[in-house]
Amino acid sequence: MYNKILLTNILRLIEELGINKKELSERSGVSTSFMSDLTHDKANPSLRIMESIADALETPLPALLELTNIDKEVVDELMKGKPQSRLPEGYVHVSALLTDFQAYQVSLWNEENKKQVLTRKKRKVK
Repeated sequence: MYNKILLTNILRLIEELGINKKELSERSGVSTSFMSDLTHDKANPSLRIMESIADALETPLPALLELTNIDKEVVDELMKGKPQSRLPEGYVHVSALLTDFQAYQVSLWNEENKKQVLTRKKRKVK
């Protein structure tokens, strides 16, 4: 389970930072082949490797192990290596500790924002 969480957060940050796996490999000192295996859920990283990746992504290691709300379809698409656009200007991805009510409110906002982002992407394609 933690490998999937780590993988999802690494892929999300790569997308948000606008870098590729090769660049992350160079920044972290992790071999390109291991990085590829890791981002395709075929490798088990050591704590040292996770720390190197977190440093390269300028993210605290615990943040790479936090559960994320990214849809399975998005993770699958990222794992295939398809180019993903960064988040549109004015949008950020955050993780937070919330009460049940706050989480409900945020889930409503999240669904509305996803619709807006998809609408923007569709307009750009046309």
